[in-house]
Amino acid sequence: MNVTQKIQTAYDLARERYAEIGVDTEKVLPQLEQIPISIQCWQGDDVRGFENPEGDLTGGIQTSGNYPGRARTADELRADFEVAMAQIPGKKRLNLHAIYLESDKPVERDVIEPKHFAKWVKWAKAHDLGLDFNPTCFSHPLSEKATLSHPDAKVRKFWIDHCLACRRISEYFGVELGTPSVMNIWIPDGDKDLPADRIGPRKRLIEALDQIIAAPLGNHHKVAVEGKLFGIGAESYTEGSNDFYLAYAATRKTLLCLDAGHFHPTESVADKISTALCFLDEILLHVSRPVRWDSDHVVLLDDPTIAIAQEIVRCGAISRVNIGLDYFDASINRIAAWVIGARNMRKALLLALLEPAELQLAAEKNYDGAGRMALFEENKSMPWSAVWEYYCASHNVPEGIGWLQTVRNYEKKILPRRK
Repeated sequence: MNVTQKIQTAYDLARERYAEIGVDTEKVLPQLEQIPISIQCWQGDDVRGFENPEGDLTGGIQTSGNYPGRARTADELRADFEVAMAQIPGKKRLNLHAIYLESDKPVERDVIEPKHFAKWVKWAKAHDLGLDFNPTCFSHPLSEKATLSHPDAKVRKFWIDHCLACRRISEYFGVELGTPSVMNIWIPDGDKDLPADRIGPRKRLIEALDQIIAAPLGNHHKVAVEGKLFGIGAESYTEGSNDFYLAYAATRKTLLCLDAGHFHPTESVADKISTALCFLDEILLHVSRPVRWDSDHVVLLDDPTIAIAQEIVRCGAISRVNIGLDYFDASINRIAAWVIGARNMRKALLLALLEPAELQLAAEKNYDGAGRMALFEENKSMPWSAVWEYYCASHNVPEGIGWLQTVRNYEKKILPRRK
């Protein structure tokens, strides 16, 4: 524990200020500590993976930028993530895609096995990490037209078998690591222009998903389904819309994944959380930052991110919402991108936990709109940053911008070797 006198004094004053509005920071910090954030591995290598790292990205997946130092191997990716982890306080998980397998010879996606991820599990155990997982239904010759909704039964079977293989791997993660693995299914299926048949592909998708979730593979992993408004090459129609998957998750008892980049810019993802929780036991979040489209920019401490965290806390749903990040920026230092986004998500959760919830609810129950608004606004200027710095320092994590120098030193020493 490396709390300086200056940080301790600032925290003590902040603790007194928060006590005045009924918030006990000594109770908030242990809550914050136990909320895991699942950090996406694909930020470190531009969604290339190790199946065919030089292959083209397809299925609406694009990265912009060519910043030097992309991880080229699993060992490099793990080393980079270790640097990032040391700058991020709180409980963490790593989210893997199927293309991050490790094998001495090519392995087709429908026959991948737990053994291809054994090194990841060994590494995760050493770093006290949970692992989450995703089938990779893009960047493959058989994903060009469609995947789980493809009209050709043989192609559909390939992707069904791939998802079943991924379920076995996800279950393996949960068993080995002692924490359930969330396996999220997203497919790029859709149409660039107006389709003549909308319902046929969706019926095929339902049948395929039913086959995937029907396999009795244990209770150590959870299956989520992720919708999308549109994608590159699927601007006019997406089989797996949010409406489709909300209905599917509610009737099949899977998790629903809400990705912050997968909706119209005027829609509030935070507002969807309480709706989904009325019908589902759990949900999955992919926190991202869309700018003009699903562009997966690094998460900022902006209003949409804070609103997502507030809704989780206000719903009393910390144990029912699985929080993951989903962005990939190749225009800046990739390790810094991990750190900035994850720290901002953690900061948003802290801000939400520091709200004077009892006072806000009392004002609302009394129809005191002015009082409720005043509490919302005044809370923005409370000394939350002093609590954040104390939290970081008490976990031997840089409380301010100091982490950036660590990342820059690593960049100078390690990344130039990656030509």
